[in-house]
Amino acid sequence: MNGPAPLLDVRGVTLQYKTRDHLVTATYRVDFSVQRSDRFILLGPSGCGKSTLLKAVGGYMAPTEGEIHLKGQRIVRPGPDRMMVFQEFDQLLPWKTVRQNVVFALTTSGKLRGKAADDKAMQYIEKVHLTRFADAYPHTLSGGMKQRVAIARGMAMEPDILLMDEPFAALDALTRQRMQDELLMLWEETKFTVLFVTHSIPEAVKIGNRILLLSPHPGQVKAELNSVVPGADPAVAAALEARIHDMLFADRVEEEEHV
Repeated sequence: MNGPAPLLDVRGVTLQYKTRDHLVTATYRVDFSVQRSDRFILLGPSGCGKSTLLKAVGGYMAPTEGEIHLKGQRIVRPGPDRMMVFQEFDQLLPWKTVRQNVVFALTTSGKLRGKAADDKAMQYIEKVHLTRFADAYPHTLSGGMKQRVAIARGMAMEPDILLMDEPFAALDALTRQRMQDELLMLWEETKFTVLFVTHSIPEAVKIGNRILLLSPHPGQVKAELNSVVPGADPAVAAALEARIHDMLFADRVEEEEHV
């Protein structure tokens, strides 16, 4: 018996872009699908096309080959049904407060206006525990707080899927762990769907329920794995991390041994 249709379906996607001197193939014939409420991870070494795939899902670039569908409709441009959270801390408008940054996204997209937009903004600002800072400007916030604002802004749009491009990579280790915990707590509350890019194996195992492993450049699918349940025995998570490491880097080790 067939299961539910995927929310996001990526089929045979090859992505290329031009530099000044070369045509770069970022991914080659990548396939995967994301179900509603998945915490789906794109994991692989630097240069394997993870972020490029995320941009294609966001509608910011078209596949050279293959198609991407959201709810059965082909993605051809950006839209409010897909919101992106980036690694950079400067993704907020510096002249607007926390509240105004979230409201701005709602009003410019045409989702809500006036008091309805303000109420929705405050609802999600509260979810990321920044109510006391609603009228603060970005320059007064820490890196972790800025990322929480970006997450609140994305979630306030109530998109079909939240796209996160290594959102915690620039944070210090303790703040990164705390943000991972907060993201999981937020997911438990709302069960939003997230497509999350990382090159950190521990982060992938902690955050994801499904993990797609991509080979080095150009990115191709090596495997798809189910992750551990949050709060599982640390030994189980460690064993999965070791297995993923071996799968991602076995080819590299073999090449070095034959040099």
